[in-house]
Amino acid sequence: MTRLFGTDGVRGLANGDITAQLALDLAQAAASVLTRGRHADENRAAGRRPTAVLARDPRISGEFLSAAVAAGLASSGIDVLDAGVIPTPACAFLVGDVHADFGVMISASHNPAADNGIKFFSYGGIKLPDDVEDRIEAALGTQELTPLGGDVGRIRRFADAEDRYVLHLLGTLPHRLDGLHVVVDAANGAAAGASPEVFKDAGARVTVIGADPDGLNINEGSGSTHLERLQATVREVGADLGIAHDGDADRCLAVDADGGIVDGDRILAILAIAMRERGVLRDDVLVTTVMSNLGLRRAMAEHGIRVETTAVGDRYVLEALAEHGWSLGGEQSGHVILADHATTGDGILTGLHLAAELVRQGRSLAELASVMTVYPQVLVNVRGVDRARLAGDEAIAAAVRREEAALGDSGRVLLRPSGTEPMVRVMVEAEHQHDAESIAERLAALVRERLAPRP
Repeated sequence: MTRLFGTDGVRGLANGDITAQLALDLAQAAASVLTRGRHADENRAAGRRPTAVLARDPRISGEFLSAAVAAGLASSGIDVLDAGVIPTPACAFLVGDVHADFGVMISASHNPAADNGIKFFSYGGIKLPDDVEDRIEAALGTQELTPLGGDVGRIRRFADAEDRYVLHLLGTLPHRLDGLHVVVDAANGAAAGASPEVFKDAGARVTVIGADPDGLNINEGSGSTHLERLQATVREVGADLGIAHDGDADRCLAVDADGGIVDGDRILAILAIAMRERGVLRDDVLVTTVMSNLGLRRAMAEHGIRVETTAVGDRYVLEALAEHGWSLGGEQSGHVILADHATTGDGILTGLHLAAELVRQGRSLAELASVMTVYPQVLVNVRGVDRARLAGDEAIAAAVRREEAALGDSGRVLLRPSGTEPMVRVMVEAEHQHDAESIAERLAALVRERLAPRP
């Protein structure tokens, strides 16, 4: 049976895969699982009612899904603080800020408008580990909590939710952004209000695009998945940099004054070096995933920074940061976690601190990004194969070893099975594009041959 939860909550076609009934059932199941433990016991002993923060991005389907989640929570005795449309990292922050028992975010992030999703945060605004998600899935349909009378939950509007979040963001900045011209692309998503506001409040001159959500245009031709408009606008208005979010604003990609793209790896490189210089990069460690570019690893080594690697997914980066008390981690996709200020990836926070480095150092974004040389990276998705056999196939393993030996320290090879599809991803990095392409093609062909479905 396919696992309901993916790498970032439950996600699918709204009103197809993600129905009102599923949203209600998930809320009831989460209520029964996330109100157990020491914190919940302390609340009950003190006579405090369990509380959840609920938020969504501006997708039209979020209206009925958030209503269903609110109903499921309240029917389970959970008081609901409905924050309306705010970014995912804002929801996470507010859970901790008001000491709520947990949070629920209705969003499908960078997916098209027709999709939607449901993700949960535990006490403190922390993403759930796999085992807790499995417990929620196991509790579906059991409806363990059935309070009556005055014990049912209340649903109240969280009136100052966005203001609390904006003040928090401003409070993290080491200095103002006066004199900086920033273009903000809010992807017609959840950051349409907060991101332009916080950059303006920090002193920057702000040009805004992608900030007219209508429920259907989220991520459409804008944001971190479509950077062309941001590149053109930055050049047109002569801005110092552009900041692009995705639909729920937990990602940040950037564009320099010439329109050059600065991805998550380069942002991490800039922030890591700056934080080490300022003495706030704990243990001189940066946490990345296995998909980070080889150029990032080399740049960090040159600056005395150790790179620790996790599986793909910002939740695994977060787990490593939390376990060891490290301060910075993220992904190539633009999920950047500044652990001293946030419990999850925060695109607005990342953009602010990137902009702050331009001001502090008096250098352009292109200059700062040049600290890292991006190695050509080729990714081939080999579909329709038996991904479960990858780990035990010695012929594929031997081929990988041969290619890695030939590359030496000038490249790397990574093969990993998809978590949800019959597919194996073949990733190759090398100094030269044609080398990366030819190696990836050879390995993909072998994977296709060796892992073809058996009759």
